[in-house]
Amino acid sequence: MSRIVFVNRYFYPDESATAQLLADLAFGLAARGYDVHIVCSRQLYGGPESRLAANETVRGVVVHRIWTTRFGRRRLLGRALDYASFYVTCAIALLGLLRTRDIVVAKTDPPLASIVAALAARCKGALLVNWLQDIFPEVASQLGANPLPAVLDRALRWLRDASLRSAEVNVVLGSRMLEYISARVPASKCCVIENWADGESLRPKLAANSLLRRRLGLADRFVIGYSGNLGRAHEFETVLGAAETLRAEDRVAFLFIGGGIKMEELKASVERRRLTNFHFLPYQPREQLEDSLAAADVHLASLIPSLEGLIVPSKFYGILAAGRPVVFVGDPDGELARIIAKSQCGYVVAIGHSDDLLAAIDGLRTATDLRLTMGLAARELLCSRFSTQRALNRWIAVLDEVGASGTPRR
Repeated sequence: MSRIVFVNRYFYPDESATAQLLADLAFGLAARGYDVHIVCSRQLYGGPESRLAANETVRGVVVHRIWTTRFGRRRLLGRALDYASFYVTCAIALLGLLRTRDIVVAKTDPPLASIVAALAARCKGALLVNWLQDIFPEVASQLGANPLPAVLDRALRWLRDASLRSAEVNVVLGSRMLEYISARVPASKCCVIENWADGESLRPKLAANSLLRRRLGLADRFVIGYSGNLGRAHEFETVLGAAETLRAEDRVAFLFIGGGIKMEELKASVERRRLTNFHFLPYQPREQLEDSLAAADVHLASLIPSLEGLIVPSKFYGILAAGRPVVFVGDPDGELARIIAKSQCGYVVAIGHSDDLLAAIDGLRTATDLRLTMGLAARELLCSRFSTQRALNRWIAVLDEVGASGTPRR
């Protein structure tokens, strides 16, 4: 059986989305008897000063934590140096670790890690699988945050595309991302495995039974929730416009839990406008996620339309697991919009249409039966399409096929 070596900057006990997804998959594979290794940093997403053990075995998974610089995410130059140091030490680690016909699975944190993984795989006769959580440098370009000169940007895209073509398979997160990647890589080298949520550890819970909701004094409110990162890829002005209209409605509250650069911007906007219907909390521990998701009657998700095909918001799957309706603010033809429309588990609101968001909130607030029906549809969708077990089985099928038929490239 081939060894499976995953590459990602963060891993357990980190609680970032990519780390949690990787932990679910790695531990699931190890429990099935696979020889699983992780190459990651010694840091935590929210704590660059962290110094996790360099080498350890966790639940059957062998973890190799490599040295990197520790500037953190606040400044672009510091982040770039952290990326660069990871590329160098990751390459060294892979060259020492990989053996012929090992399978190396490269995620996309840091961006363009597939280039390093492809070179190491070629040198060692290993088999490459790319697990694309997002598409860089396109994401940075769409956000206006790409500092690279045009010539370097084109060169990196060419190298990135070459690394995708050299892979046995490229795993993407949805139909829009598949459409984008298929224009650069043969369709035979692509497959869709969506992200997931653990329906065993995250179960629907009555809002009235949420300890967090009671602690915040929201028991008699209709609560619109947001849980997770609110970063450059997301939008909050539509929500802010709706909240402004509802400022005098003391029966409605907005509960935002998480972090990110736009979370800080939203807090500042709320303070400037003196809105009292917002509550902000930091990230909650994973073991409290079920309770914190249950605190809201409906949950929000968002994505800037220009990023469709480049990112799929992972918080969507936790909302489904919690059995709550979802209101997606973004492209009406986006990945999540298509799923929501087909499953009838919520509403889709175009960015800037605060009146439509108000209508959705009002409809869900006043129609208890509709809210229950949409919540049940959300949970059914999680169980039928986006469960951990289903994703694990699909990953096993892909990895087994790669291990059986893949051709090492030297």
